[in-house]
Amino acid sequence: MSFEASSAAGAEASLDAGRALEAQRATWISVVVNIVLTVLQIAVGLFSHAQSLVADGMHTLSDLVGDFMVMFASRRGANPADERHPYGHGRYETAASLVLGLILAGVGAGFLLTAAARLQSLDALPALHPAALWMALVTLAGKEGLFRYMLAVAQRLRSPMLVANAWHARADAASSLVVAVGIGGSLLGYRFLEPLGAALVGFMILRMGAMLAYEALRELIDTGVDPDEVAKIRETVTGTCGVIDVHELRTRRMAHRVLVDAHVRVDARISVSEGHRIAELARSRVRTHHPDVLDVLVHVDTEEDQVVATGRTLPGRAALVTELDGILGEIPQAAPAVLHYVGDRVEAEVCLPFDWCADADRLESLQERVRAHVAASPYWARIALLCRIAP
Repeated sequence: MSFEASSAAGAEASLDAGRALEAQRATWISVVVNIVLTVLQIAVGLFSHAQSLVADGMHTLSDLVGDFMVMFASRRGANPADERHPYGHGRYETAASLVLGLILAGVGAGFLLTAAARLQSLDALPALHPAALWMALVTLAGKEGLFRYMLAVAQRLRSPMLVANAWHARADAASSLVVAVGIGGSLLGYRFLEPLGAALVGFMILRMGAMLAYEALRELIDTGVDPDEVAKIRETVTGTCGVIDVHELRTRRMAHRVLVDAHVRVDARISVSEGHRIAELARSRVRTHHPDVLDVLVHVDTEEDQVVATGRTLPGRAALVTELDGILGEIPQAAPAVLHYVGDRVEAEVCLPFDWCADADRLESLQERVRAHVAASPYWARIALLCRIAP
């Protein structure tokens, strides 16, 4: 590995470590806020006979479980690539987002079932204490502030996992608002409003959990990125010097990063080293112009894949070189023959020594043999004889 490559890899690892540290700091703040709110909600809810507030406190408790999952996934996701995980560990974040979504959906379904049971027995519900309303308002303010803070961090780090956790806090804030309205309505004499508010909270949380789980599942089954972003990546690859065409451009997400595969068509008669350089230039351009891209796998084609498929039955290099040796006889080659597989035919460039080319009669005889052999061959398109005049 070159010094430049090592430096780039070290810088990228350092950025990932810093990103993980900032994500964990934001998550710890969420943990502290949720612990305080959970204790207060459950205590005040039990004291004031507000079952909706207790349920909202249990919902907040589920946030704590989610926060610890986020910290675990963030730490594991920051680990560098290894032999068993050559693309890194970013999918830990995706898995955490999926589990968080399922937890939200489960909590929401529980709210719906509990609220339905309470709506059927309104007369048996105990009277509420006004402290429940104040606690609901305090919870609402705390959750909304936590949402705005975490969403700002998530957008800066481009972390779907932190976005999921931030919206988890917003779902809590929305549920606290509904709980506050329900408790307020119950205190004014409309007793059905509290269990009805719990039912609305359950539906909101269930919907949010389903959406988060769906997005995580889309990533786990390698759904491509947005078509507009794919078009921009295609434009970047096509703009690379030496690239004639781009086809089979594929993308897939891995946490906050994107993996790209692309087939690029280059001139069929350039050298292998030049084709490799064009591929590396295309890869570098995409990673430079699209910061979300983790890596690009570039496959070099000399023709469209449909055309290349028709030439797969052509002889390999060993057989073709043996055939060329038979045509040349005792004539030495100044350099290895260069073969070009073009469609369903083969072209060859054979470099002859300068001193041998000086004999016009022998050269003319060789040219006749080559013409006759090409004309009778089912796969030779051309055999060019070149004479080296300088080292």
